[in-house]
Amino acid sequence: MNIKHFNIMVTEQECGHARASLKPADLTAYLLDRLPHKPELLRPAVVLCAGGGYGFVSPREDQPVAMEFLAAGCQVFSLHYSVAPETFPVALMELAKSVAFVKSHAREWNIDTDRIIVCGFSAGGHLAACLGMMWNREFLYGPLNAAPEDIQPTGMILCYPVITSGEFGHKRSFEQLLGDRAGDPRLRELVSLELQAGQQTPRTFLWHTWTDQSVPVENSLLLAQALKKAGVSLEIHIYPSGRHGLSLATDEVSDSTGDCLVPHCQGWMELAKEWIKEKDRE
Repeated sequence: MNIKHFNIMVTEQECGHARASLKPADLTAYLLDRLPHKPELLRPAVVLCAGGGYGFVSPREDQPVAMEFLAAGCQVFSLHYSVAPETFPVALMELAKSVAFVKSHAREWNIDTDRIIVCGFSAGGHLAACLGMMWNREFLYGPLNAAPEDIQPTGMILCYPVITSGEFGHKRSFEQLLGDRAGDPRLRELVSLELQAGQQTPRTFLWHTWTDQSVPVENSLLLAQALKKAGVSLEIHIYPSGRHGLSLATDEVSDSTGDCLVPHCQGWMELAKEWIKEKDRE
């Protein structure tokens, strides 16, 4: 395995407004070596977006998750995207550039370009879903001088995602995402993703807990309804109990309180791995 770090920079011209700083995002690549007995083997790629309410990037949803996907034979890329005081669409453009970067190195890294998956947790799930629904929007691909298909993911794994800016929205995430534009109704509609789902949205794996008090389960239920209406393939799992931010729900990612250790929820990762493999059987 090789670990590489890459800078992903979004300019003020690309995002359309002055940036708080010109610090690049970090894209960490965990790359499996080519197998001598199967040099032609193409691997899925998973681009990870940890949560943190667009205020930070949670380490609990970062490397531990990357190692699980790596063990499943995926090439994994963890994006430490820009957070507040940076505002929309900086992080989205960073993710779009990351997907384009991964695709541009597909031959070198033995990546199957039909299996480029964005995986996000909480606000990172919102970010991943934004790209899944907006990759074909000119405001995104145009300033990046990219073709829409260059930034198009072919699957989404969304873990207790922030989706709606409406009644069940996570207020703090949208305040941090939009900054002083948080009161703009048109912008809030744009980032309320149950309103943006359509046939352009890739196949989706989605999970949440029924008792999530921070990002209510209605976020996932609203998205599921929108995907159903759009005819998008969806696998959804709603677990009966568990707090927000479970990550892998294992002891490794649980803090001193132990409230992120929920054995019943640990199965989501194996289900997600199987979901990735199902693409091979289509």
